[in-house]
Amino acid sequence: MRDRNGLQKEVYADLKTAFGLSAQPAVWAVKKVVDAYATLRANLHAGNLGPSTSRRYRKALSTPIVFRPEAAQPFDDRCLSWQHDARTVSIWTVDGRMKGIRYTGHPDQLKALVQYRRGESDLIQRGGKWFLIATCEIPDAEMFEPVDWIGVDRGIANLATTSDGTNYQGRGLSRYRRWQARERAELQKKKTRSARR
Repeated sequence: MRDRNGLQKEVYADLKTAFGLSAQPAVWAVKKVVDAYATLRANLHAGNLGPSTSRRYRKALSTPIVFRPEAAQPFDDRCLSWQHDARTVSIWTVDGRMKGIRYTGHPDQLKALVQYRRGESDLIQRGGKWFLIATCEIPDAEMFEPVDWIGVDRGIANLATTSDGTNYQGRGLSRYRRWQARERAELQKKKTRSARR
């Protein structure tokens, strides 16, 4: 079964009964499984796991997908709500809703969280600590055209090229480079250790 709706019809009621899930977490669990198998199928099709005769390919095909206990868990606004004034979150768990969980962050990040948070948040555990990763849609900064400046690109063929298209080669530098090339050639002819150095 390849689509989420088909798998959801098959396992939704059993998931809710067996694990005590409410509606939204049961739907997220099905989505996570379908997405994982879609990724595996895409990797197999793209050849990222080698040809179909390779050991790696066969192992990936025959091994069921499992999820790490510390893997990110997505929560939407029905399962996780933010109380920005109190700087707490309320989150759904299999043991019931946990309320008043405090969170912190850099002042600029907290300001962006209040203004621009959209969509789902991911709960992850790293090194014994819990983190909430929120999606923020921050608008692009306003573009401006600077005045009274010039860009310079330093190169090998040209000493410098400016953003207005002018090339600077430098006759003195060209003479110095030719002198260096002659000196280098003479030293290399001697084939001594100090000359090679």
